[in-house]
Amino acid sequence: MYEVEMEDIKHYCERLAELRQCLNVEATKERIAELEQEMSVQGFWNDPESAQKVVQELKSLKNAIAAPDELHKELEDAHVLVEMARDEQDASMSGEVAAIKEDIEKKLHGLELNSLFQDPRDSKPVILSIHPGAGGTESCDWAEMLYRMVTRFCEQREFAVEIYDYQPGDEAGLKSATMHISGPYAYGTLKSEAGVHRLVRISPFDAQSRRHTSFCAIEVLTEVDKDINIEVREEDIKMDVFRSSGAGGQKVNKTSSAVRLTHLPTGIVVACQIERSQHRNRDTAMQMLKSKLYDQELKKKEAELSAQREGHQDVAWGSQIRSYVLHPYQLIKDHRTGTETGNVQKVLDGDLDLFIEAYLKWNLERKNKKQMANA
Repeated sequence: MYEVEMEDIKHYCERLAELRQCLNVEATKERIAELEQEMSVQGFWNDPESAQKVVQELKSLKNAIAAPDELHKELEDAHVLVEMARDEQDASMSGEVAAIKEDIEKKLHGLELNSLFQDPRDSKPVILSIHPGAGGTESCDWAEMLYRMVTRFCEQREFAVEIYDYQPGDEAGLKSATMHISGPYAYGTLKSEAGVHRLVRISPFDAQSRRHTSFCAIEVLTEVDKDINIEVREEDIKMDVFRSSGAGGQKVNKTSSAVRLTHLPTGIVVACQIERSQHRNRDTAMQMLKSKLYDQELKKKEAELSAQREGHQDVAWGSQIRSYVLHPYQLIKDHRTGTETGNVQKVLDGDLDLFIEAYLKWNLERKNKKQMANA
């Protein structure tokens, strides 16, 4: 009795040991000790800005190892409990042991998933935009479906969502939408959705019930840190004001407080209508513009490095990443990872975990292969 449970606990311990090694837990503890030593030096707070960066790094590192350490203690306690139940041949403890195992498996899987967030930007908030492609009402409706999918996912994760801009379609759906999303590993979680999404279905807007293919792009940017200097000259900006509209509730009024900024050198356009104040909407729009310019610069550098290493540029950005087929059969397939599911409605209701986890593993494997090839 309980031999299987003992083997399971042993397997969990092995998985946690591998995870701790992957997360560099011991090296992180050494770094924590160094920072704490640095903070104990007299005069540490003489430079408040530098001191605050040390404090933030210390907090981040402690948070990174807190969960693995806590789970390690839980596994030790579980081992003792199962061993005691086995030695005493106490069948009445089977329910408690099963519940503990289920809880440990869930926490361990969560930690393994978090270990895939290796980009420093993964923990940052997100500015996510949805833009329908060509196709008129059909594409606008598809954009609305993706908007609902993303917001439902955020609700399930308890991410905070603030709508920056929402432009409804002329007949149905939306012309564009931009939202600010914050929560644990917001960017790391949602970056898998960046790209072009393709829908195949019988159009509800076609009187002859013909099959249509629609495209919609999702853009996922990290919020730019305030200490990163992105120069935007006033003479390079064209500002338009317009009346707020769309899904904003009481926060959206009908005065010309909404702001649209066009960056003339790049043609980048951003808009914000969430605040009643035109000035505050302009500030938010400016932050969105800086995020886009920062992301554009990062992609430019990545493309240059890729061209130097491989002789050509990566053309993955902006390409079709996932297909949603609703007719003649039901299937959603991610073209990067090959992951697919027939439970279409579940995904459209915001359950993106299958695709997010597959993307994170695929992306990490791809980076490791590139590093090995260039070593």
